[in-house]
Amino acid sequence: MYFLADNIISPLGNTTEQNYRAVEAGRSALRHYPAADAAVLGGCPAETFPKDNVSSEPYVAARFSAEQFHDIEINGLTRFEALAARSARQAIDQAGIDVSAPNVVFVLSTTKANIDNLRTGEEPDETFIPSVAAEHIATYLGFTTKPLVVCNACISGVAAIITTKRLLDAGFFDHAVVCGADVLGRFFLSGFQSLKALSPDECRPFDIERIGLNLGEAAATIVFSTSRSRFRVECGAIRNDAFHISSPSKNGEGAYLALQAIQAETFHDDLSFINAHGTATMFNDQMEAVAISRAGLSDVPVNGLKGFFGHTMGAAGILETIMSKEALDHGQILATRGFEETGTSVTLNLASVNRTASNKRFIKMISGFGGGNAAVLVHREDEEGISFAKIDHSECKINTLHHIIVNSHTVTLDQEPITCHDCGQNLLVELYKQNIRDYPKFYKMDPLCRLGLVASDLLLQAESDIPQAVIIFNHSSSSQADRSFWATVSDPNESFPSPAHFVYTLPNIVAGEIAMRHGIHGETSFYILPDRDEHFINKIVNSICREKDFVNALVGWIDYPDDEHYLADLSYINKA
Repeated sequence: MYFLADNIISPLGNTTEQNYRAVEAGRSALRHYPAADAAVLGGCPAETFPKDNVSSEPYVAARFSAEQFHDIEINGLTRFEALAARSARQAIDQAGIDVSAPNVVFVLSTTKANIDNLRTGEEPDETFIPSVAAEHIATYLGFTTKPLVVCNACISGVAAIITTKRLLDAGFFDHAVVCGADVLGRFFLSGFQSLKALSPDECRPFDIERIGLNLGEAAATIVFSTSRSRFRVECGAIRNDAFHISSPSKNGEGAYLALQAIQAETFHDDLSFINAHGTATMFNDQMEAVAISRAGLSDVPVNGLKGFFGHTMGAAGILETIMSKEALDHGQILATRGFEETGTSVTLNLASVNRTASNKRFIKMISGFGGGNAAVLVHREDEEGISFAKIDHSECKINTLHHIIVNSHTVTLDQEPITCHDCGQNLLVELYKQNIRDYPKFYKMDPLCRLGLVASDLLLQAESDIPQAVIIFNHSSSSQADRSFWATVSDPNESFPSPAHFVYTLPNIVAGEIAMRHGIHGETSFYILPDRDEHFINKIVNSICREKDFVNALVGWIDYPDDEHYLADLSYINKA
């Protein structure tokens, strides 16, 4: 899979070139913002912004100014949708492809999309759900194929690149427009403040004095193609820590397994650098350092870009991949802004200044809530006439060994009914008490995770082999948890953000909970679709099953829009 075109829109500029030159020159988009009652955001009085776009505490972030957002606006689209659409349009125009063709797909990477549309005490509204935003963007851009949302917390961007490569390698599409975007509002800021994860000053990745991260907003787009170009994605992998839903494994297990899966050590002598996640939180940077060392790569140059852009969430993996590609093309390793003195137990090859890059490959690695970790290997091809073996596009054969359906009134396992007397949320509690009982964390989970835990436990009681992967689809994202958290922060005068509620506003947590419960260190992925399209779902599942080390997986639909309409339809599958 090859890079055809790309774009970055951030507070540092509206093109990839503008952003690269700013970072090359050492300019950062991070700024200090005071508390809401005296805030002046981007040169505009706080009262001119919606109340949910300000914070009751001072913070440091990389935000667009009011003037920049005004320039991005598109009539009929939200700020988030307009930002993503502007970035995607620039990349599409640069690539010169016809997005209305049936061989082109739109993939959106985001964590919360239009979450600032969420309101409590009003009629149900789906405009805050990521798949709805994806449809709006895709329609505006002229796509005729169904859009796909990759919602895998912080690893969403890299996960979207990996998913896209699989779809193109399988022959389902010839081109893909992969866009990552998120914007900052009260929801995001309150959530990270509740976790005590934000630094009051500019972040310092991997530094001994690091104390937290800064958030950022941006959109970044890559147009990928099966047509040859100078840069290609060689391979990628997603792996889970199976340790904790909001804290990384101390031994970097998932990140190490992702690096191992892309055989990073094989390319050791040809690696220019590793672009790390580098959030500047105590545990993330330590974990990444350990994982890189375990993979035998501690002498390879490492850098992080959060000191320039902040943590841009759904955009991060794509934005930082583009910046890394540009750096390699310019023969540079970009500086890790904010780093001065090693603050991890393993010493990495980091620098606070730009350096020369001479090799042909780089690794982009990333980690996130839900135990997710991902890595991709990108190669610059300088030689002419390189030939590659023809990719086999034939679909792999899949066996369904076990199947469970859980809805608000009935449960069937391998077509046999399971007796139950309650309904709604009480049905899940009944199933837990009757069939599981040994995982009291169940009672702290949001409804989506309760549904996923009960359904997967019952399914796996029928199978002795633990699955390698957990692949989940739905439409409603984490809407129940979103509403619960928003209720704790929606009133600026009585804001008591709950960290327990906030973590579950990431829908991929259900896959992480299943991985933790069963010790699954393989892939965990979460996709959001406009509707339950089995044909499209089968394409994604089939593309995953084509992976050479794939054996079996837990796959299916887990959706919890409300207590009366939830559904888990899961299968345990293996490769025939």
